[in-house]
Amino acid sequence: MRLVSTLNHYTHRLFFHSSRNSSRLSPLPKLQTIQFKCRNYSISHSSYIPPRRFRSGPSMAESDPSPALVHVKDHIDLTAKEKQIFDRLLQVLRHFNLQTQLRVAGGWVRDKLLGKECCDIDIALDNMLGREFCEKVNEYLSSTGEETQGIGVIQCNPDQSKHLETARMRLCDVWVDFVNLRAEDYSESSRIPTMRFGTAEEDAYRRDLTINSLFYNINSSSVEDFTGKGIKDLKSGRIVTPLPPKQTFLDDPLRVLRAIRFGARFEFMLDEELKRAASDDDVKAAIADKISRERIGHEIDLMISGNQPLKAITYVADLQLFPAVFSLPLDVEPPIPTSCDKLCVTYMDLAWRLLRLIGCSLTDDQRRLCLYAALFLPFRNTIYKDHKAKKIPVVSYIFRNSLKLKASDSETVTSLHSVTQKLVSLIPFITSKDIEIIEVDWKTETIDVPVAAKRRILIGLLLREIKEFWRVSLVLSMLLYPTNVDTEENIELEKRSKLFKTIENDILNLGLESVWEAKPLVNGKEIMNILQIKSGGPIVKEWQQKLLEWQLACPAGTAEECIDWMKEANSKRARTE
Repeated sequence: MRLVSTLNHYTHRLFFHSSRNSSRLSPLPKLQTIQFKCRNYSISHSSYIPPRRFRSGPSMAESDPSPALVHVKDHIDLTAKEKQIFDRLLQVLRHFNLQTQLRVAGGWVRDKLLGKECCDIDIALDNMLGREFCEKVNEYLSSTGEETQGIGVIQCNPDQSKHLETARMRLCDVWVDFVNLRAEDYSESSRIPTMRFGTAEEDAYRRDLTINSLFYNINSSSVEDFTGKGIKDLKSGRIVTPLPPKQTFLDDPLRVLRAIRFGARFEFMLDEELKRAASDDDVKAAIADKISRERIGHEIDLMISGNQPLKAITYVADLQLFPAVFSLPLDVEPPIPTSCDKLCVTYMDLAWRLLRLIGCSLTDDQRRLCLYAALFLPFRNTIYKDHKAKKIPVVSYIFRNSLKLKASDSETVTSLHSVTQKLVSLIPFITSKDIEIIEVDWKTETIDVPVAAKRRILIGLLLREIKEFWRVSLVLSMLLYPTNVDTEENIELEKRSKLFKTIENDILNLGLESVWEAKPLVNGKEIMNILQIKSGGPIVKEWQQKLLEWQLACPAGTAEECIDWMKEANSKRARTE
């Protein structure tokens, strides 16, 4: 069918660049006073732009190339499953003699034209609600003796820019969403639109981007481009809104983050007017206040998990959206000024390039959390006090409150920051074999063993703390060690890559790769018997730690040898007391 560098070297300060309504996001002068106000931020300070070798790469304005032609197919090839689903929907129309036009909307059409497969099928209906059509589908299934399907309904929530009720059901073992075409009418007295059934053209113009405004008409097996721009912008690799971008973004501010995500994902160029609108103060305020934190967190997580996470987060920084997206508590210690968006992006940039340089074999989730941990490294020692005056890491606030991501993500990243800083202090003792004593501030006492055994104890304790994320912690430590940076950044990254490999090999040669899975040779009950005590408590916990250290120092040791050592050590302790 035809188509219609070690970052501790930063003793200078980096801050948010927030010049208002600028037509181009050009680099600041070397020193410039900036005033920025947003929820949870009110900063007036000087901004230092670091030398080129410390920057996270060219700014968005510098890095966006002229749009390149993208290969777009002149037809859509349906898979066997898609044809089965669409045929079933047309059977429903014929059975009830419905005049409904069925259109696949948005991303599915875009991806199919780009030659990519897509599992997200969203059906737009021109004359009924999605829930009503799903009920018709079940009536049809019942009439043919087939099993009916459950219908899920996601209610609209205008206060959070969720204007449409969406129905969902499984067809041919695939989840399909159904929603009516809509038009929106605004009054001067309210930002919440009045919804009504709309035409396909009206619906297309209310979409976030022109490349997402295309329809595939199931009834006629044709692609429809009602804005007249969707296919053109897809071919030219441009991110453009169907309507004026500020209007589009104020309608649903999440569209700013979606524009960024799609621009990074497809490596398309953001339209200049779109960039100006995204940086507008009204739009930034709407992002902070109008949309739910869950929706913001979901978009950011898709960026971090995507194919171009650095490009996406660089857009967020260059468009001056960090304070709106990564909101912080009001009072933090120490003050935030020395750690800001540009520094965050620089850490993430170095982590991204280091991961690619060393070819580290991380799982998708480890890679995702590695990038988060690198992005938030400037906040690793920053805390705030909750309503009970308890000190909480700011990074935990960002995950739990700003992004509403999983609690486990917050716990893992804060643990990574803690273990990484301990590992940095241990690196000199790992890499140097000619040392007579090992001293670290996070573990002042261990059992009395030779230096080589103590090295194994300390490394083993860290790996047991972070478990399978130890390689992630090692990558992060390469961003903080050594404290001095050579003038040539590429050489420095190469050095860090070699250092990573050296320490990784040392850990593997020590047999510590899965040390967290090791079981205690002596259990708590046996410890109580040896100590001749009837109940547990701090003394048992203390000996469990000592015996763990003994196991790490003596990897070939047996349970009997461990018990003998404990009895001897306990006897010496009794004599000295």
